[in-house]
Amino acid sequence: MTEPRRATDKPSNWNVPNVLTVIRIFLVPVYVVLMFMGPEDMGWRLAATIVFVVAMLTDLADGYIARSRNLVTDFGKLWDPVADKALTGAAFVSLSIYDWPMDIEGGLPWFFTIIILVREWGITWVRAAIAKYGIMAANKGGKAKTLTQTLALILFSFGLPFLPEWLQIVAWVLMWAALILTVVTGFDYLWSAWKIRREGKAEQVG
Repeated sequence: MTEPRRATDKPSNWNVPNVLTVIRIFLVPVYVVLMFMGPEDMGWRLAATIVFVVAMLTDLADGYIARSRNLVTDFGKLWDPVADKALTGAAFVSLSIYDWPMDIEGGLPWFFTIIILVREWGITWVRAAIAKYGIMAANKGGKAKTLTQTLALILFSFGLPFLPEWLQIVAWVLMWAALILTVVTGFDYLWSAWKIRREGKAEQVG
């Protein structure tokens, strides 16, 4: 009978959470291709939306499995956030290309995409830069931001013209909420990063 792996054992990179992360990375170009196969066709947009939802579900699954089974690896720490940012980034950029230069109804103005992606990749860089002082964990605001972004992107990916008017309003409310939460939590993370760095430097001096 095989002994269960101890918590102190280093998990192999060949595990389910990492496989799900790799799948999510491969789904990014699939999503983009589907989004541009038929931007004004509900069938193609539905297919793209399904791929996006599946990819986001792999994000939920790999995080839960990694933590519950003690399968957190250096590979996962590096590539899981990259996969997340690549997926949402591809969605935002695709929707903004719809707005300009394609001029397709239901596109997303570029200022949403630029502000959100600068914040997302900027905070990812800050996390890496202060890693030697401490880990900056996700807070409730960050989780709310991720949820609103995800829901907004699902509705926009499917296509606002294919939604009833009330759901179009919901989509825009979610997108504005996502933008506001992205900016607010960005400043919050910067404040947390500054404190972690200050405390880390103080401990090194002490």
